[in-house]
This record gives sequence, structure tokens and C-alpha cells, in this order.
Amino acid sequence: MTAACPACAAAPLPDSPVTATEPTHVLHLPDIHCALCISSVESTLSALPQVQAARVNLTRKRVFVTAPGAGTDSLITALAQAGHRAERLDTGRLGPEDTTRRDLLTRIGVAGFAMMNVMLLSVAVWSGAAGVTAQLFHLISAAIAIPAVAYAAQPFFASAWSGLSVRRLNMDVPISLAIILACAASLAAAFGYSDRAGWFDAALALTFFLLIGRYLDRAGRAAARSAAADLAALEAPQAVRLDGAHETVVAAEALAPGDLIRVRPGDRLPADGTIVSGRSDMDRSALTGESLPEAAGIGDTVTSGETCLTGVLTIRVDRAGRDTALARMAELVATAESQRTRYAGIADRAAQIYAPLVHILGAATFLGWLGLTGDFWRSLDVGISVLVITCPCALGLAVPAVSTVATARLFRGGILVKSDTALERLSEIDTVAFDKTGTLTTGTPALAELPDDRALAVAAGLAQASKHPLSRAILAAAEARGITPAPVTDTTEHPGQGVEGLLDNRRVRLGREGWAGGAAGDASAWLVIEGEAPVPFRTRETLRPEATGAIEALHRTGYATALLSGDGARPVAEIAARAGIDEAEARLSPEDKVAWLDRRANEGRHVLMVGDGLNDTGGLASAHAGMSPGSALDAARSAADVILLSGGLDGVPQTLATARTAMARMRQNIALAALYNVVSVPLAMAGFATPFAAAIAMSLSSITVTLNAVRRFR
Repeated sequence: MTAACPACAAAPLPDSPVTATEPTHVLHLPDIHCALCISSVESTLSALPQVQAARVNLTRKRVFVTAPGAGTDSLITALAQAGHRAERLDTGRLGPEDTTRRDLLTRIGVAGFAMMNVMLLSVAVWSGAAGVTAQLFHLISAAIAIPAVAYAAQPFFASAWSGLSVRRLNMDVPISLAIILACAASLAAAFGYSDRAGWFDAALALTFFLLIGRYLDRAGRAAARSAAADLAALEAPQAVRLDGAHETVVAAEALAPGDLIRVRPGDRLPADGTIVSGRSDMDRSALTGESLPEAAGIGDTVTSGETCLTGVLTIRVDRAGRDTALARMAELVATAESQRTRYAGIADRAAQIYAPLVHILGAATFLGWLGLTGDFWRSLDVGISVLVITCPCALGLAVPAVSTVATARLFRGGILVKSDTALERLSEIDTVAFDKTGTLTTGTPALAELPDDRALAVAAGLAQASKHPLSRAILAAAEARGITPAPVTDTTEHPGQGVEGLLDNRRVRLGREGWAGGAAGDASAWLVIEGEAPVPFRTRETLRPEATGAIEALHRTGYATALLSGDGARPVAEIAARAGIDEAEARLSPEDKVAWLDRRANEGRHVLMVGDGLNDTGGLASAHAGMSPGSALDAARSAADVILLSGGLDGVPQTLATARTAMARMRQNIALAALYNVVSVPLAMAGFATPFAAAIAMSLSSITVTLNAVRRFR
């Protein structure tokens, strides 16, 4: 049986225990739109006793909650009490259709049409109409503007009321207050309580441009489309289940392990399974980034999301629904999109103090102008401008928009980011350390020279208990020579050391020289039969085709490189020289690799460990960041922060470059948002910005941050 595709292998199997970082509930939050919403949702859920973690993905409007044993209804109820609408969502599915943008377009149209009509009526007043005529035009404008504003500004009013009903301020509160004050001042003028011109056109323009800003903000987020959403789109909603001789079309989530399903050319697989009949070419490009189809036949494993290109297949379901590799990969990607960086913390803390600060600034500006000028209406005009122009939405978008774009870009390049802190740690890397066998080399070594038949038979008997590439090479050499493996019993594999067992009541070992008992030399492994002279086994290895190019790319961008291996000094030095690696360390045990990484960390270095074997798991976990090929062992993939689904080492420099760009982009966004507020707020307080101009400026700040997030990565 062949191994599952790298994408399938990259997702943890469903029978693994749930860890504290694995989301147990996913809820759709249709109404959230700013950093204050994120903070409120996360703090509300984190306050519940059963909730271990809660992280909002603003772009996808979802919250991922780790709360083993908690009921979904209790989470929804808690959010409702905090003023947030939440809906059930099956992890990995697309969730309810987001009709918000279409609704915003309708409201923009109503506000714009009303604004143009009121502006036409205002022409008469601006042209010199006075007295009863002017008041009549004001009243007609009121009849048009008040219903239009009441409808068009509903998104702001509803969000503000939702927050105020639970004694919470959000950024729609000052926006709603500004719109209401503008309408109230205009209405006062219409009924003769003020000698100033009415502001109905300004109130409508304010609503119109704020709605445009919100629509463009959502459009920008849609441009930063989530890779997890792309994965969810790969799920086949239905399956053809075989019930005896009959075919029945059922929902994909209704499948269970053991069911037989029929897949025809052009069909996307609805579940993970094993082929029991038929043969086909499988398109795995959406999952692995590899464009070439792969042949699959009886006994091969296939994964949901793959496409059958040629023959008809009968597949036995192994995992379905939320347990599929595709669904679990979508969970990992969604978690990674909610990157927790120090910049996210800065933005969150800033957003929390913004809402009360806006009201304080608005009130202080109004009172200050009123005290200095005595002009109530002019003071109100300036106060409204301050309420509108001061907005933390750009800060709220600064980090999550970049995280979503970066992780989606990597995933579409065949690179899966698992950890929600990986981008920041990857951006700090200055040294890249590689394992040798299976990582830097193809992992399929061959014996350079063959020992006598008896030694090869004993070595093959021991090698049967190991999946190490050297063991596979020994078994292949024995099979090629027609030698039957010796009947070794009580075999035990020692990670990073070798394999031992009993043969005719004598202890036999195959492994590293220090552990097996071999003499010093350049052998890859030694066979030691109790009471006999050690026998060396030497191998030759093939460097991965892309390895040299990847190392050169790392050197060009200033990274130091190292090779950490448990093999002998000669083969390690040879591979390091061929690949162009700066430093080579041989005969390292798993503990030695961890110690090497710890020493570098104590020196202030930030090391990325790239490995694929069981003996690399300690290094992957202890390094500043860890990366594994998609073909790596389960333990290595679980310990890694990033998985190269397509297996190519050229993904290493690509990932590091993207991480550095992402963090630079986050810093730029925070600087842009801060600069906007530093410049715009004093201008508004000084009276240089009308409510109309403030609405445009506030919208442009959010749009600028979003566009900066989605622009092309290097």
C-alpha cells in the first residue's frame, strides 16, 4: 500500500487526543466588523469557566473556541448576552452566505439617491431663498432625509444599540451619535430653531460615505480570501454510497467508516478512504500544489478534496465529515490565520481604549469650542467631525488582514502554516538547520558496498523492525541478492541509535558505532553480532534536486545554514559540501540536536529546524520554529509549525521571505493607522474638517490598511 498524499499526511489523524490548542467549537459571527468586536467576543468567551481559548478570525467572521465539554448553545447564549449574534457552523464548511455586501449596496443606493435630491432642494436656499420658502424647502428635505437615514444607517444603529444594551461601547456608537446629531441639528433648523442652514444633505452624505467605506472595507477583506475557505470549497457535498448492488446519493456528512462509495471521472472525493477496486489518475494539485496527476490503484489511500480524473473507483471510507484530513487541515489553516503577534496585542489594547476616548474627545471639543466662540451650532459641527474621524478600525484590520493574506499565499504555494504564532517567529529566524537523511537528501540511500551474505541476512532481519531509510536500503539489497532475512526475535528500535534483537540467543545490533559497538570509521551503520567482529555498512545518498538552489537562496538573503545528522562525519561533510551548507555536525543523537539548538538560542540566535524523522521531533519542538516536509513521519509533522505539503525545500526560503514581508506589512499598517489618527484628530478638533470630510477620511484609513495588506508579496 502506498502512503497517503502529503496533504493527507499533513493533517493529524482524528484518533489523536484533543489538545488545549485544538478548537472544539466554531461559530459564525455575522455582525462583527472591528477590533473592539474581536476583543469583546474573546473576553466574553474567555470568562466562561470551560473555555480554555478563544480566537476570532475577523476576515472569515468566525470564532474558534477550545472548550472541551461545553455546549454550543451556552457559548451562543453568552455571546448574545454580550450583544453578539452567533450561529452554529460545522468546522471546515463555508458557513452561512454573507449577504452583507449586497445589503450595503442597497443602502448606499438609497442614501445616495436621497442625498442628490436634498442637494437639489438646497440649491434654492443657497441661491438666496429665505423666509417661508426656505423653511418649506427645509421641511421637504427633512421628509426625504429622515426616512432615508433611518433605513440606510441601520447597520450603524443596530451595532451601536447592540453594544449599548449590554453597556459596551463600540465604534458604531460615535458614528451613530454623529449621524443622529447631524439630523437633529438639521431638523432644528427646518422648524426655525436655528438661523443656520440645514444639514440634511451633510447627514445623508455622512451616511453615504460611511457606507461606502464599510462596503469597500468588506470588499478588501474578500480580496484577502481565506485559504481555509478555499479548502472548505473543495469539500464534496454529496456522495454515491453503495448499498449492496444499489447506488444511493447521500450527504457527504452522512458517510461512516466502512461505507463503500463510487467515484467516477470528474468527481471530487467526499471522504478519506482506501481504493478497493479500480485505478485512476488523481488530481491533488489543490491540496499539495503539485500540478502533475498521481496514479492510484487498489490498496492506495485517497483524501477528500482530490479529484478522480480517469477510471471509476470503489473506495472504502476510512474517515468522513469533520474527521477527514481536509477538514482538519482547514482547522489548522484557520487557526494560523488568526496570528497572535506582539503587534496584534498592541492593536487590541489600542482598540479597547478607543471608544471611550472618542467620546471624551468629542465632548471636550464641543465644550471647548462652545466656551471659546459661544456658537452652539459651530461647536456641534466640530464635535461631530471628531466623533466621525477618530476610528480604530484601521488598527483592528492591521494584523488580521495581513495574517490571512500571508497564510493563504503560502498555502496556495503548497505550504501549510499550523501554528498561530509562526509568522512572527519565522520572521526572526537567522539560521536554518537541516536534518540530512530524508530532508536534505531524497531519503532513499543505497548500499555503497555489500557485506557477505550472512551479515546481510542478519542486518535485514533487524531492518524489518525499522522504517529508517538505511533499513529500507538494507532490505532492498537483500531482496536484490535473493537473501532471506534472518529470524531475529525480540527486536526493539531505539530512536537515533539503531535496532537490536536476539538471534540464536545472541544479542545483535544494527546502528550507530557508539551504540552498536562498532569501530571508529566512516560507516553509516555497524552490525554487531555478540562475540563477532563488527561489520560496517556504507551508503551513498542522493541530494534533493532543489536543495542546492534553496541553500543558495537562503545565503543570498543573509541566513546562516547548518546540517545536523546522526550519520558519520564523512557522509555528513560530503553532503554539506555538495549543498553548500556553512556548518556540519555529525554523529548527533536526538538529545545532541536539542543541545545544539539550545546553545544557539543562548547565543541569541533564532534557528529554524527542518527535519522529517522521529529523531528530529525534539529539535523541531525546541527550535525557534520547526518545519517538516509533507512526507515526514507523523511525530515530526505534529511537532512542526510549518509543513511543506509539496515536499520541496524551495518552500523554506519562500516561507521565510513571506513571514518577513508579513511582519513588515503589519508594522506598516499599524504605523499608517497611528499616523492617520495623529494627523486627522487634531485637524478635526481645530475645526479644519467638516463631518463630510471626516466620513471620507475615516473610510479611506481602513481602505488604505486593507489594500496595503493585500498588495503583492515579494
